Amino acid sequence: MTTNVLKRSAIAVAVVGLLGASYAHSELFRSGQANAATTPAALTAAANPAATITLPNFGTIVDRYGPAVVNISVTGMTKVADAQSPFDDGDPSDPFQQFFRQFRRQVPQGAQPTHGLGSGFIVSPDGIIMTNAHVVDGANEMIVKLTDKREYKAKVLGVDKATDIAILKIDAKNLPVVALGDDKAAHVGDWVLAIGEPFGFENTATAGIISAKSRSLPDDGYVSFLQTDVAVNPGNSGGPLFNLNGQVIGINSQIYSRTGGYQGVSFAIPINVAVKVKDDILAHGKVTRGRLGVGIQDVTQSLAKSFKLPSPNGALVSSVDPEGTAAKAGLEPGDVILKLNGEDIKSSSDLPPRVADLKPGDTAKLEIWRDGKSREMSVGIGENADRKLASAAGNPEHGRLGVAVRPLTAEERAENHIKGGLLVEQAGGPAAKAGIEPGDVIISVNGRSVSTVSELQSLVAKNDESIALLVQRNNQRIFVPVDMG
Repeated sequence: MTTNVLKRSAIAVAVVGLLGASYAHSELFRSGQANAATTPAALTAAANPAATITLPNFGTIVDRYGPAVVNISVTGMTKVADAQSPFDDGDPSDPFQQFFRQFRRQVPQGAQPTHGLGSGFIVSPDGIIMTNAHVVDGANEMIVKLTDKREYKAKVLGVDKATDIAILKIDAKNLPVVALGDDKAAHVGDWVLAIGEPFGFENTATAGIISAKSRSLPDDGYVSFLQTDVAVNPGNSGGPLFNLNGQVIGINSQIYSRTGGYQGVSFAIPINVAVKVKDDILAHGKVTRGRLGVGIQDVTQSLAKSFKLPSPNGALVSSVDPEGTAAKAGLEPGDVILKLNGEDIKSSSDLPPRVADLKPGDTAKLEIWRDGKSREMSVGIGENADRKLASAAGNPEHGRLGVAVRPLTAEERAENHIKGGLLVEQAGGPAAKAGIEPGDVIISVNGRSVSTVSELQSLVAKNDESIALLVQRNNQRIFVPVDMG
């Protein structure tokens, strides 16, 4: 899976040396003890004899499950068009670059060997291993190294780039395994432990807490990540994230960084998502997902006000695939999906992974918001070129919205797959302030379709504070809140 937003943490690692630094060794987490006069527990107990603080014993988890965490060394070939420096890939201050690009060295034109390093963990005694898809992407050979120094060649049983999960197999028996948990039982603030191979330092343990749940990241629509403050660095990708019960609740996958290294924000794929991928691959050789066939976006406060929603929750439908199951069920742009099978949809990021978990052919119950009230509907679950608008002369009408528009020609409607709509030729006032640009097509106002200038004027005139415009730009549709005040 490729993302332009976050750093993948599997890279080619060349350890040259350690810069001058000293480290103070502490057994605090292993023993749960320290200098009795200076520990936070002692200070708290002195102020309140009834209060006690117990620190987590990460050492027990490392001793028991560390042997099931493996090093994955990857060799492949890549084509390089031009020689480049380590930081030639765009703005060096841009945090949205792949980890690999932070460590490229100058190479001549042509195919060149690459070496990558990542982590993984054994989930069955006969050698089934879970890791990230980006760890093994483009690999010609994969060597799995255990903590007891045994090495095995691995083969890929399946890769799912949509969730960044890969399932590997090595030819071995009676291997140590991890215990799999349930990420839904995890809470923000819970202690968690990562074990992996940062920069090639084998079986390194780092700890922190869960900072947030259900984080949506660009290009990762099927995954609601666990966010942690656990130190995750290049080589940690694919390694396990443990809870205090020693159960794996996530797979360390990405970090947010401006430097290429850890800066306090890391993300793990929830284990429930990964297990479904594993089970599908082992059973069928591929991953199947449910699909509705809708484009969605978050409901902002302004949009909620426009649609008369009590609160800015749900997934706002911005487009409907005419060939999808949602269209057949009667779902329309402007509908807000509030619940799926009785479970609240608090934001648009909640919907894709929940739909993906459903089986094609199933029927789901939706609660939607339409025309100022909620209603229920049943919808079947399916299986999972930019176009440029022509310009023409016309009679624009600016009005309160601040746009000069004209109806689309029949040719433009056919080219852009639109039944109606108004082409924006000029934009100013509230519309321009909201981001409307010439070339945009206004499809609806507050969920009501518009095909003529008079229809647009009439709907705008009925709203004194804010309206929600459904706009198409470059074949993409989105609701834009416009403040009419």
